[in-house]
Amino acid sequence: MQAKLDYRWNLRQVMATRDMFATTDLIPALKARDIHLSPSQVYRLVVERPERLSLRVLMALLDILECEMGDLVEPVAAAKPAKLSKAVGGSDAGLGAFRPKRARITEAGE
Repeated sequence: MQAKLDYRWNLRQVMATRDMFATTDLIPALKARDIHLSPSQVYRLVVERPERLSLRVLMALLDILECEMGDLVEPVAAAKPAKLSKAVGGSDAGLGAFRPKRARITEAGE
């Protein structure tokens, strides 16, 4: 079975090593390379892990930050999904003291 891979996006860390702490620091450098992104797009690019990324933007980032692809995108092993316990699947196992008690109905005078 092949190991499933994921990736870690290190743009924020690479920027910090180059004394670029504001996401807006990238905007003029990207514009100089004919890439026009809004401040919110640049913010998401820096703060979040992108699912899709234009190669032009990636190459511009590598040029701006003077780094290699491995510095920005780090392959890591994918996290395994948590297994559901049998209790979730419908079994009563594991409920212990949390199991509800049946109500007792009594006559009005008792």
